[in-house]
Amino acid sequence: MISPKRFCKSLKFAFRGIGQVIKREHSFRIQILAAIVVLAIIFIFPLEVWEQIVLILLIGAVLVLEVINSIFERLSDGLKPRLNELVKDVKDMMAGAVLITALVAAIIASMILWPYLATYLQEFGLFQ
Repeated sequence: MISPKRFCKSLKFAFRGIGQVIKREHSFRIQILAAIVVLAIIFIFPLEVWEQIVLILLIGAVLVLEVINSIFERLSDGLKPRLNELVKDVKDMMAGAVLITALVAAIIASMILWPYLATYLQEFGLFQ
């Protein structure tokens, strides 16, 4: 069993890692902002529990993949010069993986949230 002291130390390292990503990665900060907006929407609209769970899982997937992308970037920068074609390819592939995940998350979130947003807009006469 892990001691409380070791657990707190592990948490400290984990939060330091998250802080590094926030400090170094502009795209992660944008995704954090998007996550905050989606979380606010979860509290504004009367979403079903399963819809809330799906949205939170999507947020987690995008943020975790962005952290993994940042890890690959830092490691590859440390191992090879920035201009190496293999390093460039790996970075581009990871960026593509993040993009695909973010797009799929946005599509699914739109599908879940659109009925609620349309109803809300209809109440104010902004949507027919």
